[in-house]
Amino acid sequence: MAAATRARVAHLLRQLQRAAPTLMLISTFLAPGFAPSGKTTDYAFEMAVSNIRYGAGVTKEVGMDLKNMGAKNVCLMTDKNLSQLPPVQMVMDSLVKNGINFKVYDNVRVEPTDRSFMEAIEFVKRGAFDAYVAVGGGSTMDTCKAANLYASSPHSDFLDYVNAPIGKGKPVSVPLKPLIAVPTTSGTGSETTGVAIFDYEHLKVKTGIASRAIKPTLGLIDPMHTLHMPDQVVANSGFDVLCHALESYTALPYHMRSPCPSNPITRPAYQGSNPISDIWAVHALRIVAKYLKRAVRNPDDLEARSNMHLASAFAGIGFGNAGVHLCHGMSYPISGLVKTYKAKDYNVDHPLVPHGLSVVLTSPAVFTFTAQMSPERHLETAEILGREKLKRKRHYALLAPAVGRGYFREGADTRTARIPDAGPILADTLRKFLFDLDVDDGLAAIGYSRADIPALVKGTLPQERVTKLAPRPQSEEDLSDLFEASMKLY
Repeated sequence: MAAATRARVAHLLRQLQRAAPTLMLISTFLAPGFAPSGKTTDYAFEMAVSNIRYGAGVTKEVGMDLKNMGAKNVCLMTDKNLSQLPPVQMVMDSLVKNGINFKVYDNVRVEPTDRSFMEAIEFVKRGAFDAYVAVGGGSTMDTCKAANLYASSPHSDFLDYVNAPIGKGKPVSVPLKPLIAVPTTSGTGSETTGVAIFDYEHLKVKTGIASRAIKPTLGLIDPMHTLHMPDQVVANSGFDVLCHALESYTALPYHMRSPCPSNPITRPAYQGSNPISDIWAVHALRIVAKYLKRAVRNPDDLEARSNMHLASAFAGIGFGNAGVHLCHGMSYPISGLVKTYKAKDYNVDHPLVPHGLSVVLTSPAVFTFTAQMSPERHLETAEILGREKLKRKRHYALLAPAVGRGYFREGADTRTARIPDAGPILADTLRKFLFDLDVDDGLAAIGYSRADIPALVKGTLPQERVTKLAPRPQSEEDLSDLFEASMKLY
């Protein structure tokens, strides 16, 4: 018996010895030092996501959900365009059918500002609502999150919860009312996240509020709403999904992010890439690669549009916990400093660079810059985005100088790629993707010039919440070079 026991112990030790390198690798990635005190970087990550319900026609259940919650006085928040369309009517019909008392706030601004946030906040403070329903894109959902927060914390100054360094970035400790989000676009993933983004008009930059506490209670993801989106709205929303996935997957790993929080409540929503967010980001990217072009080109392609609606939520789960980095950090002044550009298919009365467009225009330059820090991830995403072999097309000859000989990389065979090629390969793949969808030819095409670069850099600097998640640190000169490289794409 003793001999048998010794034999089993010896066998176990041999197995552990063989596994030691793998165990060491896993422990290094998943738990690089369980010693909070004295650590300068984090040692843990946390996953937070709204409850999600998906299905064609699921919006009709919203009245029952509110009834189940015991809601008596509900704020239905949307924008003026959507207020006349079927998604809002479907919600109102469900509320009436279930005897829910509600008031409509339809003054949400597309690409909201601190002023439009505060107008919504004042409305909900007067209404004394016990639940909220947000029907629309990211602008509506983010406005409703902010309104819920400040109505629940009526004595707080507006900047108390706004991200530092623009605001004080205080943790949210007050209880909020239930919020049901019904997304009608397929981009922000805001139905899953505790993030609310707005233009801070005084500085002409975008910033936001980021806290797990403000995430919706429930996201009702109804693919039928996607059939009402114009093709350019589908494209720009999809570009947001694309960059959410790419940025969260290539972000600084969570255990390299600093500072290490002294209390779990101060651990940020954007924590850096981590093993769980990675799964959602990669899956979202695969859906974008397969369905985005179809969804843009054929408004009746319910399969493509339904999958992009899911991809938005998948990417939201990924970036909502990992974070984004330079594409988003640089996009905020691109949107905030817009002069006269008005995007096609957006019925607005003010200059507008849609968020997804402002994000994707810098993506080729950004991922060329960051690739040296995690080349294998950049190569992997390039392969996912385009699986066809290299094609020879004369009119692409000038689009891919890194490739040469008139070839444009489209899903290049990354098995033989060299590490220094990772950035150019992904950048070329992105340019081809954008060219196929007739995207504006860089920042110059939406009204910017090299003379605007100092202002664009200045507007990026306060975005430390996201820029510090880039895997490669960047100087003001680096940012200037990235904006210049993004003036023209093709």
